[in-house]
Amino acid sequence: MGKKIRVFILCIVLMASTILLSACGGSGSGSSTGSGGSSGNIGSAISNTISNIGGGSKDTVQDDASLPLRDTTPKVLENTAPGTKTATGNGAVIDYSNISDGYIMAKYDGSNPKIKLQITRDGDSTYTYDVAPNQDYAGFPLSAGDGSYTVAMFLNIEGDSYSQACAATFQVTMTDQFSPFLRPNQYSNFTSSTNAVAKAAELAQGSRSDLKVVENCFVFIIGNVTYDYDLANNVQSGYIPDVDRTLSTGKGICFDYASLMACMLRSQSIPCKLVVGYAGTAYHAWISVYVDGVGWVANMIQFNGDTWTLMDPTFAANGDKSDPNLVGDGTTYNPVYYY
Repeated sequence: MGKKIRVFILCIVLMASTILLSACGGSGSGSSTGSGGSSGNIGSAISNTISNIGGGSKDTVQDDASLPLRDTTPKVLENTAPGTKTATGNGAVIDYSNISDGYIMAKYDGSNPKIKLQITRDGDSTYTYDVAPNQDYAGFPLSAGDGSYTVAMFLNIEGDSYSQACAATFQVTMTDQFSPFLRPNQYSNFTSSTNAVAKAAELAQGSRSDLKVVENCFVFIIGNVTYDYDLANNVQSGYIPDVDRTLSTGKGICFDYASLMACMLRSQSIPCKLVVGYAGTAYHAWISVYVDGVGWVANMIQFNGDTWTLMDPTFAANGDKSDPNLVGDGTTYNPVYYY
């Protein structure tokens, strides 16, 4: 086993994979060559729409009729582990062959039941995940963008004591800065055969802009998924959303709402950040979306059937029935992690 280290598992340090989001409510900036979802320049029209929405307009998104219909064919950027660049040890494998596409793959084959994966950029931004033993590779985003990364896997010894199994350090320059937010990952996992991907394509039909797709998916989710208080009260550390389970059962916690929304939008080539942080004092998950011609839209466009205010599908779904102790008042959203 590698050098013995001690990992103190603090709620504020670890990712949502090891934090119980049972306290959540029923629920930056970026640049690139474009989201790939819209055809045509919608900048000024959508900017005006967002301005009106932010001011409390009750109007839904009105597509510019001069724009062509979007291509709604799902575009799933499935992750791979080709094995050209790997770090291995003690049954743990980190495949960092595709770092230019904004992700790494990892797995563990062995008998240890508790495995941690840590991704650190420039010695500062650290994300910690649980890795399930003896399963296929899981994908993990390089959410912090370009820079020098260290990725390491740790095996539990006892209590909060872990030993490093393997590690790799590398420099990341992404070919597309949107890549981490267009691909599936452990928290929003999907393939071309995922039912939620097909549903997103159905909902996108007839749209001429990315923002209309955002609205259609958002309104569908808040109208068809209810907050699962039983799950929230009993959720275990290491909980992983399943987008098709959320779609089929019509129930979920904030993590599930955000995961499903991210899956739907990403499969329609609309960059979407699954955000984990605080709504007031409650630990919570919501989304931030990139709209072509506008930029990242956060804390602005929730549609609850009457007005648009904030992009938080769980908060919208619960409406006036939300417990303010769970979701906060919707005005103090402080992001901590982006997936």
